Amino acid sequence: MPSKKTVASTIQKVSRSSKIPPSLTAARGVKSWKEAADWLKLRGIEDIECITPDLAGVPRGKMMPSSKFTSNTSLALPSALYRHTISGEYPEETGNFRYEPRDSDLKLVPDLSTLSVVPWESDPTAQVICDIVGSTGEQVPYTPRNVLKNVVRMYNERGWRPVVAPEIEFYLVAMNDDPDYPLHPPKGRSGRSILGGQGYSIAGINEFDELIDDIYHFSEKQGLEIDTLIHEEGPAQLEINLRHGDPIELADQVFMFKRTIREAALKHGIYATFMAKPMQGQAGSAMHIHQSVVETETGRNVFSNPDGSASKEFFHFIGGMQKYVPKALVMMAPYVNSYRRLTPEMSAPVNNAWGYDNRTTAFRVPVSDAAARRIENRLPSSDANPYLALAASLGCGLLGIMNAVEPSPPTEDTANEGSIELPRGLLEAVSLLESDPALADVLSAEFIGLYAGVKRGEFETFMQVISPWEREFLLLNV
Repeated sequence: MPSKKTVASTIQKVSRSSKIPPSLTAARGVKSWKEAADWLKLRGIEDIECITPDLAGVPRGKMMPSSKFTSNTSLALPSALYRHTISGEYPEETGNFRYEPRDSDLKLVPDLSTLSVVPWESDPTAQVICDIVGSTGEQVPYTPRNVLKNVVRMYNERGWRPVVAPEIEFYLVAMNDDPDYPLHPPKGRSGRSILGGQGYSIAGINEFDELIDDIYHFSEKQGLEIDTLIHEEGPAQLEINLRHGDPIELADQVFMFKRTIREAALKHGIYATFMAKPMQGQAGSAMHIHQSVVETETGRNVFSNPDGSASKEFFHFIGGMQKYVPKALVMMAPYVNSYRRLTPEMSAPVNNAWGYDNRTTAFRVPVSDAAARRIENRLPSSDANPYLALAASLGCGLLGIMNAVEPSPPTEDTANEGSIELPRGLLEAVSLLESDPALADVLSAEFIGLYAGVKRGEFETFMQVISPWEREFLLLNV
């Protein structure tokens, strides 16, 4: 087995050879199966993880020896994989949620542009994200990557290309193997537990220098680009911003970043969590999404007119977000816990207001020049499946453009101290997703029926749990 230093040295030597295609020395992605074989051989890769996101965004798949990873390899997963809940249960058939009678196979098709190493593994290991197709190669409309691809295709058909830049917040917490007990911040290098109120604190980041170095190192090895990293308001709450780009590529990166950050934290004896609201009394964790649309041929920002003013498409996109995002919120806030974040005065939106450079709104327009004009969706929580959150957000904006939806006037007030106009819970959000046929046009009716059934199943499982609040206040008082 070659050591990691030996592999790195070999790649450096190869990179100086003009006869070797640059794709073989790149950290991420190849263009053909021949290049894939050479890429794996160059790094001495022994195993390959073929992974794909389930409805929750959890990596599922199969591992195989690298020698078996060829274009002729047939990999399959059962269709039931997309019908189980986050707790691994299979809900009852309700509404439009149905099981495939035969639980037939779905095929894994590796996307070679996502091939990268798994830097935290001791043995040389690679990973590749896979698309899902049916037994005869047909697209499966309800898998997360395909849901997003379909929305992007609708933009492409209009000669446009959506551009996104996610910002992912997460908490570092002390290890806790008993879910009945609250989570607590970990101790940093000072030996003291981290407190809240450390927004943008460099000292707060420095408490976890070695862990953050590992995040950077793991990311570089996988070809993942970090733009900036900051400390947020919560105790040991961090945010990583990614560079803007193609929605599918960025969803892939968020999918991989979550895994990367968890593994880096485990290496240092702590947990990284993307729960929307892991600690009572502290701010929740969001996945803000910056969005713009450009012309495919010219690269011109569709949100700006030639004179630099805001275009009608810009305002209609905002109008679509205001009208449709509350109905698609369950794709951005997918769990009971997600709605604990969307409460007043907790640094999160509570309605569908929009405004210029107003961080208290759901939809913020940052200060920028005409070429960089964009809309930030501040509603998604970090527990969301990135493929589904991006699909819902971009789909709602596109519906606004298609239907010329006019937005409300921008607000200059503190919007998150106003009335709560969003769904307050999971079941209400599920019902809203099913209520509007327009959403089925961009997300697919089959996906909505399946997703709604899974979410109802998760709610029923949650209702079987008796909370500490109930024991505290109901045990002896009622």
